[in-house]
Amino acid sequence: MELKITEEQNGASVLEIMRRALGFSRAMIRHLKFVENGITLNGNHVTVRAKVTSGDVLGLAVEDTESPEKLTPVDLDLDIAYEDDDVVVPNKPADMPTHQSFGHYGDTVANALAYRYKDQSTPFVFRPVNRLDRNTSGLLLIARNRISAAFLSDAMKQKRISKRYVAVLHGVLEGDDEGVIDTYMCRTEESVIVRRVCTEAEGGDRAITKYKVLCKSPTHTLVCATPVTGRTHQLRVHFASLGCAIEGDDMYGSESPYISRHALHSFELSFPHPNGDQQTVYAPIPEDMKKLVAHLFDEQQLNSIEQEFRTRLF
Repeated sequence: MELKITEEQNGASVLEIMRRALGFSRAMIRHLKFVENGITLNGNHVTVRAKVTSGDVLGLAVEDTESPEKLTPVDLDLDIAYEDDDVVVPNKPADMPTHQSFGHYGDTVANALAYRYKDQSTPFVFRPVNRLDRNTSGLLLIARNRISAAFLSDAMKQKRISKRYVAVLHGVLEGDDEGVIDTYMCRTEESVIVRRVCTEAEGGDRAITKYKVLCKSPTHTLVCATPVTGRTHQLRVHFASLGCAIEGDDMYGSESPYISRHALHSFELSFPHPNGDQQTVYAPIPEDMKKLVAHLFDEQQLNSIEQEFRTRLF
């Protein structure tokens, strides 16, 4: 990347520009120090102590020169909700894993994006900022270069990235229509995959979920859920712990006669963009969940959904 030095930056050191203006982490700066021509000023190699003058062009070799993993480009149907040079936000369908794993080497979001960017000048590196379970649909945040990856990783640690999900619960949530589930979670003894609610003394990690009931039927509840923490299977475990597992969740509840996967969709993603803007992206619920909602809730129940959610979801 190249950055033209402004009048306000005149006299600053390269290190100051990288840390304050660009927000580079120490690890990123250390990496560039050892890359051939990793830091240049007007085309000449310099150290981070060099002083800049307005009109100078600072060059930083942040582009990838090779891919760190063997990733096969595959032409898969993947809707893109938002895209620019720094980030891409796919709207992941159900039954598509986020990244490669045993048994899934050619059917993932990573494969689809490798195909989308196979003709770009630099190698594609898959940098997911967040992930979704294979059968959870919705929005994923993917960084497209080292700078945005470092920036968004820090934003995630600072809890500046928020996600909202819509879920159909099997059962009727009792009590208030808004609430917070605050527990600890850990793996079960029988499985490295399955999680359960536990106590802090059992070695669990704190898990917090905010939720709002959108509408109810005699047998089901439609909710909007916001995970404050990001534990594996957090929403699935939390709602199951209240006696209302997500419809179709055969791990924490039971299979559904109406939908072939758990009815959970990430419909809103809000994040600070590396360019300084706050970006919010939406993805309406997919057809299988629309059909489920139409089957389980009547018109009067659906009409009770606030306009904000009605607009975003449908």
